[in-house]
Amino acid sequence: MEIGLKMKELRELRKLNLKQLAELVECTPSLLSQIERGKADPSISMLKKIARALNVNIVDFFMTDFTHGDIVTRSQDRVVMQLKRWDAKIHSLVKSVVNKKMQPFYTVIKPGGGSHGMYSHDGEEFGFVVKGELELMLDDKIYKVHTNESFYFSSQIPHDWGNKGKEDVIVIWVITPPTF
Repeated sequence: MEIGLKMKELRELRKLNLKQLAELVECTPSLLSQIERGKADPSISMLKKIARALNVNIVDFFMTDFTHGDIVTRSQDRVVMQLKRWDAKIHSLVKSVVNKKMQPFYTVIKPGGGSHGMYSHDGEEFGFVVKGELELMLDDKIYKVHTNESFYFSSQIPHDWGNKGKEDVIVIWVITPPTF
């Protein structure tokens, strides 16, 4: 299911019209309409605002069902989050974050891909770079994290991430509490 259709489904489930959601998110109803129709790709910070207003996590926009209680998540059962704007595939390593204290991801970032904008939220983040070089910006400081290196930071610090290299970057990424 496309992100826009899922967003519309969740909005309607909460009995909100576009104008009401736009007021909660502090954007125009037109932008939300474009996202719902697949005509615009939201930034991560915009997705976070929409998710917060709908009382869900970003991963919920990509899920087809809300199965809870799974211990093992097989590779074919992973929820994959992907937007053209990111040029990254974010695989949730758990099917559901309900009643969980952390949210792990297997993230593949294409050359030139990334969050493309600073954002922040409650919690902390940990990552381990499996392959490539991740560029991580915290406030105004840039960190280059290479293969077999890790990072850990407060998610309240405005941050941005990306791949400035010529090969895919693969990161095992964990955020707590689950907000993505």
